[in-house]
Amino acid sequence: MLGVLALVGLTATVAFGNLGKSLEYFVTPTEYLQQQAEYQGRPLRIGGLVKAVQYNPQTLDLKFNVTDGGATFPVQYRGAVSDLFKENQGVVVRGEFQGNTFHATELVVKHSEEYHVPKTQAELKDLLQKSESE
Repeated sequence: MLGVLALVGLTATVAFGNLGKSLEYFVTPTEYLQQQAEYQGRPLRIGGLVKAVQYNPQTLDLKFNVTDGGATFPVQYRGAVSDLFKENQGVVVRGEFQGNTFHATELVVKHSEEYHVPKTQAELKDLLQKSESE
């Protein structure tokens, strides 16, 4: 009985002791700025609007700023970028801060939740022309 209790205690300690290290918080740039010491070096998701995009399609290096209007931080990412990723678009990035720069390992681009079905043939043609020009 004592051995079983010790085993359960050890298992609980390992499981819950490591839980705090594996948590990933979602914060805005302003929240990060206010609690920087708490979040430094931890895996985070940070969300805001995209500003000052610099993307090199040959090297797949992406640099941009993420802002919530109260604070702004530079973000670095390496990888393919969705066509939905653009200036003033909402984004959530996963990674961690190294100094004042956020090093992202994943980008999640927010898009409009509105979808309108074209009601006429002319609206459909306009929609197709807009998508081809972008």
